[in-house]
Amino acid sequence: MKLMFVGAAHEVTGSCHYLEVNGKNILVDCGMEQGVNTFENVPLPVDEAMIDYVFLTHAHVDHSGMLPLLYARGFRGHVYMTDASADLCSIMLRDCAHIQMMEAEWRNRKAKRGGNAQAQEPLYTMEDADGIIKRIVACHYDSEVNICEGVKIRFTDIGHLLGSSSIEVWLTENGYTKKIVFSGDIGNKNQPLLKDPKPTAQADYVVMESTYGDRLHPKERLDYVKELTQVLQETFDKGGNVVIPSFAVGRTQEMLYFLRQIKVDRLVKGHEDFLVYVDSPMAVEATGIFQENRLDCFDEDAMALVKEGINPLSFAGLKLSITSEESKAINFCDKPKVIISASGMCEAGRIRHHLKHNLWRPECTVLFVGYQAIGTLGRHLIEGAEEVKLFGEPIQVRAKVMQLAGLSGHADKEGLIEWLEAFDEKPKKVFVVHGEDSVCVSFAECLKIEHGQRAYAPYSGTEFDLLSNKFLYEAEPVMVKKKAKPATGVYARLVAAGQRLMALITRSDGLANKDMAKFADQINSICDKWE
Repeated sequence: MKLMFVGAAHEVTGSCHYLEVNGKNILVDCGMEQGVNTFENVPLPVDEAMIDYVFLTHAHVDHSGMLPLLYARGFRGHVYMTDASADLCSIMLRDCAHIQMMEAEWRNRKAKRGGNAQAQEPLYTMEDADGIIKRIVACHYDSEVNICEGVKIRFTDIGHLLGSSSIEVWLTENGYTKKIVFSGDIGNKNQPLLKDPKPTAQADYVVMESTYGDRLHPKERLDYVKELTQVLQETFDKGGNVVIPSFAVGRTQEMLYFLRQIKVDRLVKGHEDFLVYVDSPMAVEATGIFQENRLDCFDEDAMALVKEGINPLSFAGLKLSITSEESKAINFCDKPKVIISASGMCEAGRIRHHLKHNLWRPECTVLFVGYQAIGTLGRHLIEGAEEVKLFGEPIQVRAKVMQLAGLSGHADKEGLIEWLEAFDEKPKKVFVVHGEDSVCVSFAECLKIEHGQRAYAPYSGTEFDLLSNKFLYEAEPVMVKKKAKPATGVYARLVAAGQRLMALITRSDGLANKDMAKFADQINSICDKWE
């Protein structure tokens, strides 16, 4: 019964943890790395085709974004997640595939212009995204789910994103049962739309995030409507646009919630009828999914509006941009307006076009409303970059760059500790992950010294035996030199097919002799054809 740390160890993105029990191979999250990462991640300890199950905490791409690649490399197990996460993944993973394919096409056009004829393949394709989506098993909150002999799970609302959860995992091997809880991303309390994080009572082991483990949110909840109104008023009075880089899922819906109140109460004087553009097809779809899951996930305030027949995410002057032509037309409209566009860290998507058109204008405001990972364009802008490069063109930063302080989907240090202290008894071990290097270290030390927790911040590759409560291997940090891109293309897909075949052969032990003989004959027939 083994736990291994693969991704988001002393890093914020790329969440991925591995469990081994009764010969079953399980992943908890399979996320994409974003921004600059400090340390190398170890590869999975088994081929992707040998993974039996994936348990997903939530749909954000730093937790789910590599699932299509898992499928491309031969995984054919099931992916368990909440109902709302399943709905969101159906659009988010396709969007990820679309971005991968478009970026590969752009690189190939650029390479061809430079005389380089070697084609680059996308990390994964839409076919891979569709394939993994078909493997999803949607589960209800608070319901125990029997996965297989010796493995049982339960999803608990953690308040970070629609459908987000902590996951309780019961593992039984050789007559012994251990319970491990994966926190996922713990939500901030008293946020718009979503319920507060729900605590868990008991665990032998806890794997918890530490994104904001070194900071505190303001004691008094900010009046987000007031703060946003002030930004809009000042910018519109100057004749500028307010550009909001926003995650299409979660933060966009929160901004719509605030903007609806501003519009209904006519708070922006002289500009009461200002337009709001949501320029992201995925954000538009996600907003619909929020509405569909409102009964299970909305908090009391949002539900009070719903019961009055009010859609808390819609209002007069809201424009939904779907096509590229509609997106391009936004910047040819001279009226001051709000432009909400993805991606939230400005690493891809339509937001980069809007930054190109607005960053150089001193009358405009770029308002960040979410976490910006190290190395991302959003982080550079917040840290005061005077010039950035977009689509190969240097752009002067003359617009006012701001952050809406306190608006966070992550619990702060006190919120993280509050969630952990809610367990009836202290766990045997608390593993601190999903935080920048210094944060993981300082938060783990805080838990040990100030709260008496048996906390440890593992590096990628660390292995722990859950039965004996001992480390099998304590990994040392390995600094990133140059990230090698995962093998892609037709040959990589052939290798993945071979891995899947080996997985099938491994699992064939115990079949009837005639079935195994038939399988062997079919394999030999294929080999004879290609040799």
